[in-house]
Amino acid sequence: MGNEKEKSKELCGTGICDCLVSVSCITFNHGRYLRQALDGFVKQQTAFKFEILIHDDASTDDTMDIIKEYQARFPGIIRPMFEEQNQYSRGITNPSGVFNFPRACGKYVAMCEGDDFWSDPLKLQKQADFMEAHPDFSLCCHSAGIIDETGSFREETKIRPYTGSRELSPEEFISRKTNIPTSSLFFRTEDAKQLPDWYFDCPVGDIPLQLFLLLNGRVQYMDEAMSIYRMGSAGSWGETMDLNAAEKWETHFKSMEKLYGEFDIASEGKWHDAVEEALLRQRFTIDLKLGNADTVLKRENAKFVSELPVMEQRLQRLKARVPFAYDALRKAYLMFKRK
Repeated sequence: MGNEKEKSKELCGTGICDCLVSVSCITFNHGRYLRQALDGFVKQQTAFKFEILIHDDASTDDTMDIIKEYQARFPGIIRPMFEEQNQYSRGITNPSGVFNFPRACGKYVAMCEGDDFWSDPLKLQKQADFMEAHPDFSLCCHSAGIIDETGSFREETKIRPYTGSRELSPEEFISRKTNIPTSSLFFRTEDAKQLPDWYFDCPVGDIPLQLFLLLNGRVQYMDEAMSIYRMGSAGSWGETMDLNAAEKWETHFKSMEKLYGEFDIASEGKWHDAVEEALLRQRFTIDLKLGNADTVLKRENAKFVSELPVMEQRLQRLKARVPFAYDALRKAYLMFKRK
């Protein structure tokens, strides 16, 4: 990972183009889903030109063929980069920043990975209009719908970190109860080409990117589900983390500790309390994933417990206090949710 920033500089594009937005898509073995993502890109209705940057990390399925098919159909718009060797396995964990951002020609970057897709054909226009009218904002994001591996909409229909379209305070942006969808991120290309070392050092790209953008300006949230997140897709980060879960989650938490520490220094400690809360929230979430129910009884986690659905709160407290009764009630609860 030590050479990632140098690689990004080597790839920095110097060409001049007239597109306003560069769409950044990273993909690996997304053949089952990629057409939906690409269709969501090319069907955007905009008053400006945009380009589509696709980085394929040496896929072994038909991903490359699909990209080439769309490139032939939309010449000059789709700009692919094909790897002969898988870069993630070689330690490059943030390919967007290494391979796509440096070659972006547009004034703005919009992100969407190859297993997700955009559902609103006006998404790019809406976000571009906002950013053009508000030059002091560095990031615009929105909510997203959720589908499962079969393509069915989940009962919890949205990733909705906030309610109501509005500017976000730094504190609520740093420590939030759910993630901001990657497919909603829209930001200035000049920022994407000045990423700090701690972005490249982190094993996940979304959080360090978002924290860095906060250092450069204000953040707007649009309470519209203009994209779709595919939960549990093959090869996704979440699926990978579930394998050998305990060890990987503990390693992940140590990486987050380092990241937030670097961000705290970069922001000169002005949001230190929010940083500390964000780390506590990460620890709480990981403990729940690993089945450590005692975490719900800790005083410092009271706020995070209160953000869980009421029935989930009761089940987790029951698990911590009367574990032998938990499994039966948990099964009944899940059956009730499916109805």
